[in-house]
Amino acid sequence: MSIRTKATAAVASAAAVTLFAGTALAAAPGAPGAGDPYFPGYGNGGYDVSHYDIRLNYNPNGDQLSGTTTILAKATEDLTQFNLDFLLKVKTLRVNNAPASFVQDGDELVVTPRGGLRKGQDVTVVVTYADVPSQVKDHNGYTAWTKTPDGALAIGEPEIARWWFPANDHPTDKATFDVNVAVPEGVEVISNGTFLGNTRQINGWTRWNWRSTKPQATYLTFLTIGQYELRQYAAPNGQPVFNAYSTRLGDSTDAARASVERTPEVIEFLSGNFGPYPFEAQGGVVTPDLGYALEDQTRPTYDDAFFRRGANTYVVAHELGHQWFGDSVSVHHWRDIWLNEGFASYAEFLWSEHVGEGTAQENADFVYDSYQADDPFWQVLPGDPGADNVFHGAVYDRGALAVHALRVAVGDEKFFEVLKTWQAEKKYSDATIEEFIALAERVSGQQLDQLFQTWLFTKGKPAEAPGRSAALTAKTTAKAAEPKSRAKIALTHELLDAHK
Repeated sequence: MSIRTKATAAVASAAAVTLFAGTALAAAPGAPGAGDPYFPGYGNGGYDVSHYDIRLNYNPNGDQLSGTTTILAKATEDLTQFNLDFLLKVKTLRVNNAPASFVQDGDELVVTPRGGLRKGQDVTVVVTYADVPSQVKDHNGYTAWTKTPDGALAIGEPEIARWWFPANDHPTDKATFDVNVAVPEGVEVISNGTFLGNTRQINGWTRWNWRSTKPQATYLTFLTIGQYELRQYAAPNGQPVFNAYSTRLGDSTDAARASVERTPEVIEFLSGNFGPYPFEAQGGVVTPDLGYALEDQTRPTYDDAFFRRGANTYVVAHELGHQWFGDSVSVHHWRDIWLNEGFASYAEFLWSEHVGEGTAQENADFVYDSYQADDPFWQVLPGDPGADNVFHGAVYDRGALAVHALRVAVGDEKFFEVLKTWQAEKKYSDATIEEFIALAERVSGQQLDQLFQTWLFTKGKPAEAPGRSAALTAKTTAKAAEPKSRAKIALTHELLDAHK
């Protein structure tokens, strides 16, 4: 994953009193943040979004983006105003069909609807806008929109939405999506969910239509525009598969195909470990210019660097592991990132076992032995890494060791029961690490506080590798043998860590 470390200070809002239909009610502006301790400015309060309808036009010549986003939401409190996370220039804004006043204040679009909003009221917000996204920077001087030689990439974590659609930009407010983008003839547009086809426009452009019918976080909603080879077919389970390969991949093209075309196979395998695949479509996108990979819901995006040394199904297993851990069940706060990265990394261990290139125990032993006790790696806590280290290597590698420690402690039968129960009970929602620990204890019937304290919340190298006795650890002076899978897993993590 990549991250641009920042923490947006929340703007204090004074309470106000307004009149609704002649009755005096205490009402106030919605909070300008979702209450995330790491990133206070992400998301907003006072409403809950159910659907985004994003209808855009994009001209790669000049990076010109324009269009309309319609937001369906419900007020969760009486509001005098509310915020949207958005950076592009707004032309018009309407709330429940009436023009609303608005102010663009840094990363925030502050909206004041006529007469305010009642708690429980259905809200329709329509925003029209136009801008050059690659030239728009947030308050830290950064842009997540990437202009490419043949189009653009709107891909990023923990934020991307504000560079192409107004949103409540935090994983705790998921929604369904329709994404429709018109581009010049001969240019392709790929997004999440099911491809609904493309339609020719009067001006010779083509509109590409995508629909996501399962709850989806805003940062997992992506857009890639350019020249792509497209492959569509049905997976063995009948779901539509849509893969896209940039025509600029060069010598990496075949290796990329040999990896991403195995997506249905990897999903089938992971379903046996995590439970039923939670979404309606499958696929992947491979492109230059990204620098990392991201688990965009239903359709992860991979930089071509993952395949420059040949096929790499480990990055595919990692990003598809996120479809369960991170996408279906998302973080409640970004502090809970171990629930994403620890389990996606462990999906690589499971895939290594499956293809006979090293057991999870062999991978755990090798990772444990790879970092000396005085390595700063052991000073980052996967359970609370801090805003600057949300995607630190320890969240991935020590995070995977924590998952393996749980497996060793409870045994395979209970371990996989924990994972499947977690998915069944938390599907399409968000969750905390503490909730996972409680569920693991309930399902396993064991007290696991010390295990998670050791692997997630205590600085320093634990006394023994998970699954390897302290006596054997003390006797072992040589580093554990390197499993065959480690070279590809190491490359995967090196690239995932490259843009943090």
